[in-house]
Amino acid sequence: MPIDRRLLRHFEWTLPLLVLVVSVAGVATVYSATYVPGSTGLSGFTWRQLASLALGLGGMVAVLAFDYRRLDRAAMLLYALALGLVLLVPVLGRVGGGSRRWIRIGPLSLQPAELMKLALVVFLARHFARLRDVRPGLREAVVPLVATAVPAVAILVQPDLGSAAVLGLLLLTMLVLGGLRLRVLGALAVPVAVLAPFLWRHLKPYQQRRIATFLNPDTDPLGAGYHIIQSKIAVGSGMLWGKGFLQGTQNHLNFLPEHHTDFIFSVFAEEWGFVGCVVLMGLYLLLVLRGLAIAQRARDRFGILLCLGLMAVIFWQVVINVGMVTGLLPVVGIPLPFFSYGGSSMLCLLIGVGLVMNVAMRRYTMRR
Repeated sequence: MPIDRRLLRHFEWTLPLLVLVVSVAGVATVYSATYVPGSTGLSGFTWRQLASLALGLGGMVAVLAFDYRRLDRAAMLLYALALGLVLLVPVLGRVGGGSRRWIRIGPLSLQPAELMKLALVVFLARHFARLRDVRPGLREAVVPLVATAVPAVAILVQPDLGSAAVLGLLLLTMLVLGGLRLRVLGALAVPVAVLAPFLWRHLKPYQQRRIATFLNPDTDPLGAGYHIIQSKIAVGSGMLWGKGFLQGTQNHLNFLPEHHTDFIFSVFAEEWGFVGCVVLMGLYLLLVLRGLAIAQRARDRFGILLCLGLMAVIFWQVVINVGMVTGLLPVVGIPLPFFSYGGSSMLCLLIGVGLVMNVAMRRYTMRR
């Protein structure tokens, strides 16, 4: 099938360039976080992050080859596949960092929770796109609620509180964007409040301690509060301009935990200071705004909701991660998009960016 030349003429350059800048900065920070003074060459973590970036860029380009509107018909299949993998984690998953979250596929390890975020966006975009002439009410919210609750509970059991929280925030975002009445949203808060004690009892003890020490981490400085105390020290010690690349003491003296994954923003903040953090947050802001601009110009409701949902995944993960490492939110464990070490997150997010680019390019080949 020949490629429509209009797609090449209207290739979306801005979004992938922003993503690439953030990703390269992330690779450099992973290198710094895993750097051993006196060593030569790149660490294994850095090589794997580079490989994940290359694989993700390949996936991003690959999804440009088909019309994104085909996902409307494949949404159920994609959702079922992702849910099946999530449910298989307790059976086939491997343990890492105290959690069973990954499934080994040949030489690769896949985290199904990351794929579930992508699949849920496609599923919810399809659901609300088909309600074009209906003002969504409680009845129309049942399917999205169930479709989100099942994988969220399964992911929470792994345990992965951060990914489960992202699914919940994604559901809330899509309900609002889908046009759900505000009074219905208010009514949905009632069962959430009723289920909160039940969910609390089923959190792991360390998760309960992290949430309990959120307001006052000094009550357990060597236990549940240790992560956030060390993270805030690292962020604060960067001051205005930072200590410089590879010069972060909290990182290289091993005071900072999970420094190449959940707390990588702390490493960046210590080395590049407040100015560097502002630049990084500015890049994320431009990235999300570009995605919103693409959604605004999309020619169909499915494309609009797809772009908005994918940008919501990036937005909420940035908010949660930065809020977590600066002490504004409880420590729940969530990667910083395109920045934290992790192949599954990088691959799925870049595929999501490819889908947004797909929507941007095909608006020129569609008629209203």
